Formats: sequence, structure tokens, C-alpha cells
Amino acid sequence: MKRGKIYLLGTGPGSPDLRTLRTVEALKESDVVVTYRTYAQLIGDLLGGKEVVTADMKEELFRARIAIEKAQEGKVVSLVSSGDPQVYGMASPTMEMMCRRGVDLDVEVVPGVTAATAAAAKLGAPLAMDFAAVSLSDLLTPREEILRKVDRAAEADFELVFYNPISHSLLKEAMQVVSKYRVPSTPVGLVRGVYRPEEKVILTTLGEWQSHLNEVNMVTTLIVGNSRTYVCNGRMITPRGYDRRYRF
Repeated sequence: MKRGKIYLLGTGPGSPDLRTLRTVEALKESDVVVTYRTYAQLIGDLLGGKEVVTADMKEELFRARIAIEKAQEGKVVSLVSSGDPQVYGMASPTMEMMCRRGVDLDVEVVPGVTAATAAAAKLGAPLAMDFAAVSLSDLLTPREEILRKVDRAAEADFELVFYNPISHSLLKEAMQVVSKYRVPSTPVGLVRGVYRPEEKVILTTLGEWQSHLNEVNMVTTLIVGNSRTYVCNGRMITPRGYDRRYRF
């Protein structure tokens, strides 16, 4: 029996234009595609003639198990995340499950465009310097741990990217933490459904962001500037430091 393989890949934010060539090649090579139902719709044009296994949210371990079992049968499997498979995606739980079960398969991680850089591109250039990405989903991580990370990153003046703002109450707490270290005029960008038909881009401030809370859901990414981030020509800009040494 031939040796199976697992591709751990990310489709990017959703638009076919932002799929990598390697992602498309991997999907074409695959016998089986395992993914979340919504992601299957985003790559439906590449699934013809393939065995497709879909699952709901909170069924990540089911997806990992199915992908491993199919690969053990000698099949080439694509386990599909959105964005990048390493950034809050399926790469870690799949490799962890293989390790714990003593399974050794051919695995290739295929990088993709993650929500942080996709949303930043729509806002201007907010991530030009050091930044921290924090998931605001408390399904697997205690709220206290999340807020502690936000506090440390905000204190260190990192630009902040908030993924998975499922809980509005936790998001409000996180932004209150940030407010201890940033002035109310600090630029904040909200990008909902980036590079998808329902995309919405909002540029606001730390003092006013809550007026747009109704736009925040699971596919919204928030970017909070650091102490030097500003807005010009309708774009968020975080200086890299050239202005400290050179004259523009």
C-alpha cells in the first residue's frame, strides 16, 4: 500500500485571488479534503471528484482524526484551515494528535495569508513594526490568561491584532486593558469578512470603537495601533523609525 500524506494548508482569507499556488496544487493532488463546512464553500471550485469530509466548529479533533486515518489508508489528504494553518489553525492539533498516538506520516504545512496581514492591507500599513496577535476565543484558553497577554503586549507598545472576537464582553475587557496604556485617539481598524463579498472596513479610534460593536463577529479582525500609529489619507500608518534617522 502506498504511503499517505497530509497537507496542512490555509486557503487565505477567502478570496480565490489570495490562495497560494502551492495550496491550489496540494488540493489538486489530494484524494480527500477535510475541512470546516464554510471553508468547503470557499474552495468549492477545487473539490470536484474528491472525497470531501466536512465538520462544524468545535470539531477540530474530529477533523484531525479523520485526516490521519485517511492518510494511514494511503490517501493524500488536504486538511484545510482558513488563513494560515499554523495561526489558530489545524497544524498544531493534527501534529499533536499524531505525536500522542505514535503516528508518523508525511506531512507538509502549506502557508497561507493570515487575517492579520489581510486586514492590515485593507487598513494601510498598521503592522510595520513589532506586533502581537491574540485570540480572544476563551473556548480553550482561560479569560484571565488572555487578558494577561493583552496587558503585557499593550504595556510593551506592540501593535495588537485581535482574532476570534466571539465574546463581546471579553473584547470590551481586552480593549479596557489596552486603554490603560494608549490614548483614546489611538487608531483602531475593524475589518469584517476581509476579501469576501461581505467585507466591511472601518477605521475608528480606541475611544470610539464600541460604536461599531455590531459589526464585530467571528470573521472580524481588529487592529489596534501602537503609541506612534497615526492616520493619513484615510490609512493607518505605523512608522518603522526612518523618521528618527532620515529626512523624507
